[in-house]
Amino acid sequence: MGWRVVTIESACKLSYKNGYMLVRGETQTSVYIPDMDSLIVATTQCQITCVLLSELNKNKVNVIFCDEKHNPSCVVTPFYGCHNSSKKIAEQVAWNDMSKDLVFTEIIKRKILNQAKMLETVGKQKESLMLAEYASEVLLKDRTNREGFSAKVYFNAMFGMEFSRSANNAINAALDYGYTVLLSRFNREVVSCGYLTQLGIGHKNEFNQFNFSCDLIEPFRVIVDRYVYYNRSRPLDTEYKRELISLMTQKVFYEKEYYLTDAIGLYVRNVIDAIRSGDIKRLKIYEF
Repeated sequence: MGWRVVTIESACKLSYKNGYMLVRGETQTSVYIPDMDSLIVATTQCQITCVLLSELNKNKVNVIFCDEKHNPSCVVTPFYGCHNSSKKIAEQVAWNDMSKDLVFTEIIKRKILNQAKMLETVGKQKESLMLAEYASEVLLKDRTNREGFSAKVYFNAMFGMEFSRSANNAINAALDYGYTVLLSRFNREVVSCGYLTQLGIGHKNEFNQFNFSCDLIEPFRVIVDRYVYYNRSRPLDTEYKRELISLMTQKVFYEKEYYLTDAIGLYVRNVIDAIRSGDIKRLKIYEF
C-alpha cells in the first residue's frame, strides 16, 4: 500500500508512463504510482488521461476531484474492489441485525469517549466528564441519542457557546473539508474489501451514498477536530487545506503505531470481521 498523498493545485496534464504518473505543467515531474496513497486534484484546470485513471484504480490509489472552489466534490471508487465482491455484497445484505446493532453501539460509545478525551486535552474537564457520563448511558443503537447530546456539548466547549455546525464559517468549512478527505479513505477501504458503502449499519439515509463509511469514520473524526481547534482563527486557504490533507500521513496508535491510512485499513477489516462473526470481543476501535 502506498504512503504518498499527492495534491495537484495548478494547471497541468496528468498522464501515465511505465508505472509513473507524469505531471506536465510549467515544469515536468513524475510520481511512482505504487508509492501513492491518494491523489487530490484541487483544481479544475487539469487534464487527466483515462489510462492514468485506470492505473491509479488498479493500484488502489484514492482519487479525489475538487470543484471550482477547491472543495472535494467526488471520489473515484472501483466497481469491484476485490475478486469476490458479489459474494461479499450478498453477505453484507444478510449480516445479522443484532451483530450490526452491537457494533454500531460500540462505535458510538468510542466516538463520545474520544471526544471526551479531546476536551480533557484542551482543559475542558467539566465537559469531558459530561461526555464520559453520556458514553456510559448509550443504549443499543443509541436509542436515547446520547451522540446528539454529546455533539452539542462537545462543539460548544471546543468553539464557543454560539457555535453551530450548521453555520457558514471558516471553522465548519475546515471541519467539513477534513472530514471529506478522511471519509474518502474509508470509502476506498470498504470498496477494497468488496463491500458497498451505501449499506450502513447505523446510518441509513437513502440519499447518502456512503452510509457504511459514515458509520466507520465516527471515532476518527476527532483527529480532524483537534487540528481545526488549534487553527480555529485561520481562514480555510490553500495552505490550510494542504495541511488538512497531510493529516492522512500522520502516525496514530491502533494497538501499535501505524500511519493513519494503514490504521484505517486494519480498523475497517476488524469491524467487518466482528459483524460477520457476531463476536463483539473481536472489535478493536480506534482510541484517541
